[in-house]
Amino acid sequence: MSEEQKPPLGPEELAAAQAAEEAKGDPALDEVEPAAIDLPADEKEEPFDKLAARAKRLSPERARTVVESLLFLAEHPLGVAEIQAATGLEPARVAQALDQIGGHHREGVAGIVLHEVAGGWQLRSSPDNAEFARRFLRVKPQRLTRAALETLAIVAYRQPVTRPEIEDIRGVDSGAVVKALLERKLLKILGKKEEPGRPILYGTSREFLEFFALKDLASLPTLREFHELSEEHRDIVEKERPPAEPPRLDGLVAELADPALRAALEAKQAEGEAALAELEAALGRAEETGRAADAALKPPAPEAGEGSPDGDRPPETK
Repeated sequence: MSEEQKPPLGPEELAAAQAAEEAKGDPALDEVEPAAIDLPADEKEEPFDKLAARAKRLSPERARTVVESLLFLAEHPLGVAEIQAATGLEPARVAQALDQIGGHHREGVAGIVLHEVAGGWQLRSSPDNAEFARRFLRVKPQRLTRAALETLAIVAYRQPVTRPEIEDIRGVDSGAVVKALLERKLLKILGKKEEPGRPILYGTSREFLEFFALKDLASLPTLREFHELSEEHRDIVEKERPPAEPPRLDGLVAELADPALRAALEAKQAEGEAALAELEAALGRAEETGRAADAALKPPAPEAGEGSPDGDRPPETK
């Protein structure tokens, strides 16, 4: 078959042919050595005092953009001291920049939210967009088992705590759970307890604060807040619970629940209420009639000077 008689290539075949051509490369460059295009990495960093002098001349808006860039590049929450060491900005100006960034990136307004976690500051995606972010990244939400949450709660509120103390509270062996939490870096070893056997002391880590978006351990809810939250959740459950079905009626009670009989009873009740209203109206009219009769039969009051003790007396004769 000649070249003119060959059928046209499909999209997939055309893409494969183009990839094959690109893989061949340029034959004229096969024998040429590549040139060095990267500069040698012997440049020295700018002295910190010069950087700090430049930072003092930055406007508040420019300082905000500098801090925002560092927060965007950082893989972990940044503290004020870290930002100061990298930029030369004074702590007061760093705090001002963080306050401005928090105003721009706040929850419910922006897709990127500034959170204060683990003693530092970090830019995170908005919780409202978590479903879309997970779908884009093709990751599943990180969830912990009930046993892991129980162990974390005991360590968070009782740290430093030993494994026997954890197991005494939970009532079950917790070695595997503690090991898994150590591997996830949600727990860390703080040392050994001064008692026979020298058991290892465990505590929560910085990753624990980042995982639960906590500023510090003081941000954990108190027992009172926990009980109030539990009551609030119970109220929500009660409101969302579907209404209970009415009890089924049997026998005579079921006959009384007949719709026709119920309608007749309601009609009788309506007639009785109407008759009662008419009786009350008749009693009101009779009372008004009685008051009018009393007013008509009552004699008129005597006027002044007609035999009343207070009237004018005739003049006496001498």
